[in-house]
Amino acid sequence: MKMTNYRLQTEIENIKTDKTEWFKNYVKQVLESDKPYHAKADYLGLSIKELDNKIAYISDDIKELQALKKNLTQAKTTALEATADVLAEYGIDRLDGTAISSITITPKKTKLKETFKIINADALIKLGYFKVVVDEDAVKEAMSTLEGMNEIDKYVEVGIAKEEIPARIKVNSRRSSANNQATELLSLVENQEVA
Repeated sequence: MKMTNYRLQTEIENIKTDKTEWFKNYVKQVLESDKPYHAKADYLGLSIKELDNKIAYISDDIKELQALKKNLTQAKTTALEATADVLAEYGIDRLDGTAISSITITPKKTKLKETFKIINADALIKLGYFKVVVDEDAVKEAMSTLEGMNEIDKYVEVGIAKEEIPARIKVNSRRSSANNQATELLSLVENQEVA
């Protein structure tokens, strides 16, 4: 992961949904600059792609940290149990410390947990222990026919929900790019700063 953020990337990372005017003006400046159109497209696209890289990097870190947490939790449990076994072997039920108050052994417990397993589902259904649920897929399919619509219409309400999705850009990667995107972005920004 690259360590330097470029201006557009930084602006994108800090953009707020209710305060986009400054960002829009910056994008306009990029578009109105004297740079070739492909340099402008690369600058915009690679800045967004770099955010994709950061998101993927963070997602991988989160997975690794979750796995590490699980392993550490299991290791702690194992260490607590193993230490208790060793202390019990030596006949120690309490060990006083200076940085800590003491270490004591909690007594072994038996925890009862209720389990539930159905052995004969058909017999329970015959006794009346079941629930009926509307098959929504079958209702939708029946409504596609005139006969089904007449039969079902009074029992359902069909509506249309309107959701406006703002226009977005899509950054398309080059299929056979020999250059690293971060390197390309670096050269673009350096060229911009020199000019």
